[in-house]
This record gives sequence, C-alpha cells and structure tokens, in this order.
Amino acid sequence: MMIEKRIKMNLLFTSVGRRTYLIKYFRKALGKEGKIFAANSSALSPAFLEADESVVTPTIYDKEYIPFLLKYCKKNSITAIISLFDIDVPVLSNHKKDFEKIGTRVLVSNSEFVEICNDKLKTYNFLMENNFNAPLTLCSLERAKNYIKEGKIKYPLIVKPRWGMGSIGVFKADNEQELDVFYAKTKKEVEKTYLKYESQQDISECVIIQEMIDGQEYGLDVMNDLEGNYQNTCVKRKIAMRSGETDCSVTVDDEEIREIGERIAKKSNHIGNLDMDIFKTKAGKCYVLEMNARFGGGFPFSYLAGVDMPKAIIMWLKGEEVDRKILTPNIGVLGQKDIELVRLPVELLKD
Repeated sequence: MMIEKRIKMNLLFTSVGRRTYLIKYFRKALGKEGKIFAANSSALSPAFLEADESVVTPTIYDKEYIPFLLKYCKKNSITAIISLFDIDVPVLSNHKKDFEKIGTRVLVSNSEFVEICNDKLKTYNFLMENNFNAPLTLCSLERAKNYIKEGKIKYPLIVKPRWGMGSIGVFKADNEQELDVFYAKTKKEVEKTYLKYESQQDISECVIIQEMIDGQEYGLDVMNDLEGNYQNTCVKRKIAMRSGETDCSVTVDDEEIREIGERIAKKSNHIGNLDMDIFKTKAGKCYVLEMNARFGGGFPFSYLAGVDMPKAIIMWLKGEEVDRKILTPNIGVLGQKDIELVRLPVELLKD
C-alpha cells in the first residue's frame, strides 16, 4: 500500500509523551507536504507543542481506544500511524487491517514479532531458536534457585518484569535473600503500574530472573523498509544510562554487532525501526539482551550521526527509492541528552 506523490501526507504519532524530538525529526523531513498529528492519553504531553494538531485519546486498553483512533484518522485523512510506546504497538498491530480499510497505514510489525519483542521470555526463546546468544532467562523462582544449586547460573542476577520497559521493577540480586525480596517487589511493581495489562497474559509468571552479563553495552537501530526488507544497522557504544534509556553514547563501527542486527532483521522482517540492546564481553562474545519493535530512546544518537530514518519512511510511503546513504551513520559521533524545561498551558490542570 503506497501513497501517491500528489497526495498531502498526514502522519499521526500515538503515545507521544515526551518524544518531542521525533516529532521535530519528522516535521523537518515532511516539510510542507503534510501535517503532524500527535496523540496521547494525557494532555500533559510536551510533544503536543510541536505537532500541528493534537488529541487526547482513551487509554490504550480502553475498549474505545481503537474506535476513537479510526474515527480520528478518517476525519483527518491520516496517511500513516507511528506508535512510540511498547504497549501501544501490539494493540495497533492487531488492528492494522481495520485502519487499512479507511486508507491509513499502521507502521508496526506483525503481531507475532511484536509479541516476541514485548515478552522477554519469548525474546529469549526466539534468540535461542535462531542461534543467537542471550542471557539465560527463567520465569520460575524455584527453578532459578535449583539452577543456582546446580551451578548453571550464579549471582548476581537481574530481576525484572517479563513484560516491561524502562527501569520499572528492575533489580540486581546478589544473594538468595535479595532474590526473594526483589522477586516479590517486582511483582508488586507490575501489579500497580500499567505493566499489569500485558502481564495478565500470565500473571503467575510475570517476573523473570536473568543471568547478568558483564560487558560493554551497545544500542542498535536496525532499519528495515516498510515491506520488511533490511536496510542498515547503526551501532552505538553506551556511555551512560538514565531511567533505563541511553543518556550518552558514541557511534562505532563494529562489524560483528552490525551483522547480528542484519541477521535479526532478515529473520524477523520487522517494519521500520527495531531498537536493540547488546552486551559484548571482554572475551568478545555478544549477547542480545532486548528488542523493541519501535523507535527507542537511543534513536536521537543515530539521528545525530546522520541516520535520517524519518525521511526514509516518508519517501517509502510515497513509493520513492531511498539512497542508503541517508541511513548510514557517521562513525565517532558522541552525543549526550540535555534537560530542557518545557512550559505547558496551565489550563491543562483544570477539570
């Protein structure tokens, strides 16, 4: 489904929150050829200020969420939807055909791969089945303790939500006492946050215990076109993290890591950008930690290095050929996120 060049292009970004930078990137790439629409379930969304139009939606798991978006897309002639939040992606993926019927393309991967990315146990199984290295991942506290006794895994261990994101409910356990406490604490964190929705798929095994890999962490932006064809991989060596997101990194030329991104891209046929985390040990062994089927918090560093994925997406929507040079990063570009205060209209606080 390609968009004719003559048609004005309107793009809707859902769950925008504070991803203001992505709105700016797409605004620059789109120019005067269309409008940028931003949606979020809260009006307190700084990204709204950069959009041409914005709208407050029902929450993602509200039964009216999809009907609301369908009506909004039809009314505003939305060309394509781009989701910026993990739990939003599977909901939209399950309704791609509904949006296609009204002429709107949902730029997310197929439901099966989205589920693999969002479920860390399925991520681990996918990686093992396809001959990638990954930290040993378990969902049973009892089984983890047995593995420790048998010498199959050792402390420290990472305890975190099976369906999770950012730094919510993530702990490092150095002994059995901490393992018990953090396992219980993580489960409580899941139950009292928005993580509870996806975790309902298996609430009895909503916490994972994972082998801790000692090594250098890298972030990847793995790029496919809108038909799932591999384009390129940008590799960044992480220097600092903040709240589960990359805070400082530098682009590097690591052929081995880049090839891992390419192999996963060709195996998954994902759509658009795939955010990945990889650890590389001192011995040079690479372990894939996580995959996110969306733009991740590390994408600004790729963009800073010359990777213009927003421009490529717009060109693909128009049916144009994309020169891979615009998806090739400059190496040795060091970046760090800054903190900027944004003033919102005080009226947003009023009922």
